[in-house]
Amino acid sequence: MATQQRNTTLVIVAAADIKLGNVLRDVDLATSEIVGPVPKGAIVDRRQAIGRGVISNIYQDEPILENRLAAAGSGGGLAATISPGMRACAVKVDDVVGVAGFVTPGMRVDVLISGNPPGATNANEGTKVKTLLQNIEVLSAGTDIQKDGEGKPKSVQVVNLLVTPEQAEDLSLASNQTHIQLVLRNPLDTQIAQPPGTAMASLFTDKNSVPPKPRNVTVSRTAPKPASRVYLIQVFNGSKRSEEKFVSSEGK
Repeated sequence: MATQQRNTTLVIVAAADIKLGNVLRDVDLATSEIVGPVPKGAIVDRRQAIGRGVISNIYQDEPILENRLAAAGSGGGLAATISPGMRACAVKVDDVVGVAGFVTPGMRVDVLISGNPPGATNANEGTKVKTLLQNIEVLSAGTDIQKDGEGKPKSVQVVNLLVTPEQAEDLSLASNQTHIQLVLRNPLDTQIAQPPGTAMASLFTDKNSVPPKPRNVTVSRTAPKPASRVYLIQVFNGSKRSEEKFVSSEGK
């Protein structure tokens, strides 16, 4: 009995895990035999992959696809992951945001800023928080070593966000004048909310209290008095005639 011949194709796969921003080398690549249809965009010639930057993490034995690599000649690093017309803006965040696994490349975040608005008319409101940007993609997250006021090295959490040039200007100004907080959102949730912003003073109001129900007020109405009626009576006495008027206050 003759065996059925299988349709197989050799494709290029990752020899080990490859991080975003790396430039592919020959040692990073291996070949694997795939039975059946080849994944769309799969590279079958390693010469088409060597020297190109990785724009998305690739895991061991995963096929190398065209849409996971930067264009030929653009090099590697973070710059290769930036879409045309967009910018990568670095934002310093606190240790809470930088916790491992909280913010990773590809996640979506909202950017909140808090501070004292310049020219505020009501100084009693204090610090105010506002949502500056929404549904922003995270390009990378890591730790940078910078010096404090005494010249000592300190660890600083830095997150690179993919933004438009206008958003980059807003972020740059906010980084110098306010405190920035990132909040994680579901990547499938693309709805843009319209939060009004919150002032410090409003946090101390009892937002959970139930407003009092309106009281039913009964208004008593006095029935109007009936209008007085005037009766005219004619009296005949022989050939003489006289008239008499009578007023009834009860309309009777």
